[in-house]
Amino acid sequence: MVPLTIGRRRAYALLLLAPVLAASGCGVPDAPTGAGPTALVSPTAVSSPTAGLSPTAGVSPTAVATTGAPGATSAAPDRPDQPATPRAGLPHVFPVRAKKVSYHPTHSAYPGTDIFADCGEPVVAVTDGTIGEVSRRDRYRKSGPQGPYNGGLSVSVIGDDGVRYYGSHLTEIAEGVDAGVRVRAGQQLGTVGRTGNANNVCHLHFGISPPCLGEDGWWIRRGVVWPAPYLDSWRKGGNRAPAAEVTEWHRKHGCPRKPPTR
Repeated sequence: MVPLTIGRRRAYALLLLAPVLAASGCGVPDAPTGAGPTALVSPTAVSSPTAGLSPTAGVSPTAVATTGAPGATSAAPDRPDQPATPRAGLPHVFPVRAKKVSYHPTHSAYPGTDIFADCGEPVVAVTDGTIGEVSRRDRYRKSGPQGPYNGGLSVSVIGDDGVRYYGSHLTEIAEGVDAGVRVRAGQQLGTVGRTGNANNVCHLHFGISPPCLGEDGWWIRRGVVWPAPYLDSWRKGGNRAPAAEVTEWHRKHGCPRKPPTR
């Protein structure tokens, strides 16, 4: 996973399974560590993607993903053509396309949701946007740093609504899903898995956060507002949008450079 900035500002679920996952570390607060990915993007990186691009379009001529150490998350580069104002009224869909799926409204230690489904079920983009970070290598080890690599294989979408939607523990990431690539709501990004610290339980960790490009880390990307109210809506075919709540959180907290103490 790679830290992201927004403008120039600095900046899981069945009740029976909850104890297992808490013990696994997916919902346990992690201590900060300097062992995370080293890839960075410029302070001028985008706050929201261009609305008019084709969903199958690749990276623009100036968009070249930046990657640090081997296995590090890639992040979308500068996109000077991006609009300053996020789009409103975008479609939102449930992030896992499966008949058998469950999740719990809360998550231990920090806002996020673990969505349980069989390994291999499709994980899709929640809304129209641009791929932000992609991690195609599972670097998590129990004996290693706890935090930076907990998600295993993961991908985020920077929605045209100005919100980052993050999914982790994937089995695989779809071909062509790379930083800077445009996607549409419902487009497959990968499949449900159990990589990272998923403790051998198939699920998607889903987090909602602001796209703090360049200054944040896993402690923001994993989620800062509770996804359950939005998931409830999307699962029923509704279109409740988290942009206002995420914007308010960002206004109050900025892009914290250290993990929360809780």
